[in-house]
Amino acid sequence: MAQQPELPKDMFEFMQKMWNPLNFPLPGMFTPTANLEDIEKKITEMKTVETWLTMNVGFVQMTIKTLEMQKAALESIAAAAPKTGEKK
Repeated sequence: MAQQPELPKDMFEFMQKMWNPLNFPLPGMFTPTANLEDIEKKITEMKTVETWLTMNVGFVQMTIKTLEMQKAALESIAAAAPKTGEKK
């Protein structure tokens, strides 16, 4: 029977192995910053990323709605078109 890999005993260790399997150091990931300017800069960067992601979600939702409208239009055209080989 195949031996299953041992689960990490610590959840932090598990997350670190999942996000960083080669154990490269992740600067600033889990170490707190004491400099207020750095924190403000990071907050501004994160808000910019959030805005960009929100905009992209809007574009994806708009594309889905457009495709749904195209599908409905094609289905109604196909339903209204006379069937070939149908007698009147």
